[in-house]
Amino acid sequence: MELCRATLSRAPFLPAAPPSLPVRDFRKRRVVCLSSGKSESTESPKDTQMVVSVTGATGFIGRRLVQKLLADKHKVRVLTRSITKARFVFPVENFPEIIIAEEEEWKKCIEGSNAVVNLAGMPISTRWSPEIKKEIMQSRINVTSKVVDLINHTNAEVRPSVLVSATAIGYYGTSETQVFDETSPSGNDYLSEVCREWETKAHNVDNGVRLVLIRIGVVLGKDGAKMIPLFMMFAGGPLGTGNQWFSWIHLDDLVNLICQSLTNPSYKGVINGTAPNPVRLSEMCDQLGQVIGRPSWLPVPDFAIKAVLGEGASIVLEGQRVLPAKAKELGFSYKYPYVKDALKAIVREL
Repeated sequence: MELCRATLSRAPFLPAAPPSLPVRDFRKRRVVCLSSGKSESTESPKDTQMVVSVTGATGFIGRRLVQKLLADKHKVRVLTRSITKARFVFPVENFPEIIIAEEEEWKKCIEGSNAVVNLAGMPISTRWSPEIKKEIMQSRINVTSKVVDLINHTNAEVRPSVLVSATAIGYYGTSETQVFDETSPSGNDYLSEVCREWETKAHNVDNGVRLVLIRIGVVLGKDGAKMIPLFMMFAGGPLGTGNQWFSWIHLDDLVNLICQSLTNPSYKGVINGTAPNPVRLSEMCDQLGQVIGRPSWLPVPDFAIKAVLGEGASIVLEGQRVLPAKAKELGFSYKYPYVKDALKAIVREL
């Protein structure tokens, strides 16, 4: 599991493109997305079938989201800046129904999509040089600005009705004593600034498009389970004091929250993408040790983390207690409300 604050997420649906449309040709780098001036036929056996365009689809969250959307019989358009990576993650023999679009094709794919999910952003769990900090910021606001601009310039008849855009709980800053929910003000550190700029760009979307901003916490899932090998070698333990709050969410719950945001018009505005029971990092490590059957006995001191990550060490040495008040108000059902159950599920997948 990545020890960072985040992997820093109505109208009648348009059915899929006609079967005869040549949506993908792997002999070329370009793709063809349906782009007409009128809605497609609504003669679909499932009137809730969606066409969803996704940025950041090749990432930790995006991969699981795409799989979920396909399992639910929706159509997926992967908006990528690296077609090579996208084809590696979604090989045509396993994902023949997916459309992969490079940046020059994003506009055609967004036209006729019912929804857009924006997950793009450079990972933050690295040493922060001035250049890296600039890239962390720009990778988020540039893609978000591009997506919003393309939506706003799409004809209303084929414009997506909802934009679900990721942001992060880093918005709130850090504290060992405060409790944050969606109404809490922003903090004043670097990641707070990134999240404010990120969200501001998303807010520029046309008023007729329902906007959902998901402030994502630490996402737990098999592909992010980097601490488990340490425990298997009897070397796992909390980072720093262990007193920092760990506001987490299991990957499956986050993906379900995104899917609910796509289909339920009651989901709008800011929603914290965290589980209802945050824990201190020391408790999380204890729970992981119990699940693995290994002791959590070797904490990693602050100075060692700072030596590796520099200023970026703040993402693991500081935390915040974030509650998903909006999701609970909306009646969202968590599959994994407690961290021990989430960890057990991850270990079963390994």
